[in-house]
Amino acid sequence: MDIHLLEIFIQAAHEGSISKTAKKLNYAQSNVTHKIQQLEADLQTALFYRHKKGITLTPSGQVLVTYAEKILNTMNEARAAVGSRSSPSGPLTIGSMETTAAVRLPSVFTQYHLKYPNVDFSLVTGPTEKLLQGVLHYELHGAFVSGPIEHPDLTKDKVIEETLVLVTSPKHPLIQSSHDLQNRTMLVFPKGCSYRAKLSTFLQEEGLLPVKLMEFGTLETIIACVSAGLGITLLPYSIIADYESRGKVTCHSLPDKYSSVTTMFVKRKDTLITPALSAFLEETKHSLNAG
Repeated sequence: MDIHLLEIFIQAAHEGSISKTAKKLNYAQSNVTHKIQQLEADLQTALFYRHKKGITLTPSGQVLVTYAEKILNTMNEARAAVGSRSSPSGPLTIGSMETTAAVRLPSVFTQYHLKYPNVDFSLVTGPTEKLLQGVLHYELHGAFVSGPIEHPDLTKDKVIEETLVLVTSPKHPLIQSSHDLQNRTMLVFPKGCSYRAKLSTFLQEEGLLPVKLMEFGTLETIIACVSAGLGITLLPYSIIADYESRGKVTCHSLPDKYSSVTTMFVKRKDTLITPALSAFLEETKHSLNAG
């Protein structure tokens, strides 16, 4: 089986479109179509349904995706293992929740880059759900996500315990009970965010649903809108402490049942621990424990 055909197949499966795949790979559409047909002929099965909106995996295609990702990852790991030197080098792609990347990880990234400049380091931010999929599909070497996490293909290590707080503008009255949140607008990250899920659980169990949700894509926008009085949000106190000290927002405690969340580092159990990844894990442990 041609590895190059698998690479094109995986890209097409992710894009859901021949034209988008061709553009991404800088190929002619006819070339991509021919390569996929070549793979289908080799395997003697259809891998995609073709329709007006693009392409969709057939049951056989869905099975092949899992194997193809493992094959390509193994090939990349083989190259890394054969080419590895004693000093960390090569690509390293790490995922993180935006909040963790903004507050907890800058010192880790800085020290790591200073010590290992030959590592081609990349950071991908997003909600926990998206990051987990990135790790499971071999797109990320590992990721900082919000626990608890239970998955048979993942290993997990506790990084830090965070305290969650409700955040309002400084002019907002003191929140003394959950009922003070009735009819308030909640500012949240997109679906898949663990803090949003935690807030929804809190509101549901306190009998406060439905509430008006306003969705934002960045931490800075949420904090600015909260400070302006648009609504209330739920964030780790470490993220918001500096803003509170400067009088930009006010923090309100949550019941103990909802106030704790664990940030974890997850990776696939079959991930090769390259010198670059090993050094990153050591730097993370050292920097965060020292902090």
